Amino acid sequence: MKTIDTIIFDLGGVLIDWNPEYVFLKEFEGDRHKMQWFFDTICTNDWNENQDAGYSLYKATQERIALFPEYENYIRMYYGRWTEMLGNAKQGTVTILKSLVANPNYKVVALTNWSHETFPFAQIKFDFLSWFEGIVVSGEEHTRKPFKDIYEITLNRFNIVAEKAIFIDDSHRNIKAAEALGINGIHFESPEALQTQLANFNISL
Repeated sequence: MKTIDTIIFDLGGVLIDWNPEYVFLKEFEGDRHKMQWFFDTICTNDWNENQDAGYSLYKATQERIALFPEYENYIRMYYGRWTEMLGNAKQGTVTILKSLVANPNYKVVALTNWSHETFPFAQIKFDFLSWFEGIVVSGEEHTRKPFKDIYEITLNRFNIVAEKAIFIDDSHRNIKAAEALGINGIHFESPEALQTQLANFNISL
């Protein structure tokens, strides 16, 4: 059994519910097909991830409007109403986090793909973000998961030995990138499954 001394949490999808559907499903009058077309064609995941890596929200918005001027109002909503896309905490995972933070055997940090311009809103809303020893925010580092640099930044900043760390993320892509560097990965599906997966590493809560 490996000795684990560090737990690294992703935030969105693991501890925090964020979903642009909270704004756009209503704006598209419940038409999921139209909404999905908008996400697949205009305000795409790749486009949003570029801002997660530190690109200006204002510039990104203006550039997208220049490409799709007929959708200007919708494009402006993406970051203009971003706080409405920020849902609630995933309480089951927060309970697990609380237990781990209270255990002196573990260092607990976070690694998140998040724009440096919007992350302060999350810090205001979610008190538990102050529990971490530290948080690596992709927008502040001008890189993002799954690129190797951001994992190395996290390991170096907090003096983490990869083989003694667990990384929890809801993206298989991000988990695979961490495992390529020797970090143990857990693909997050639910708080209940996470508790079982942690137990497999001899971590009891």
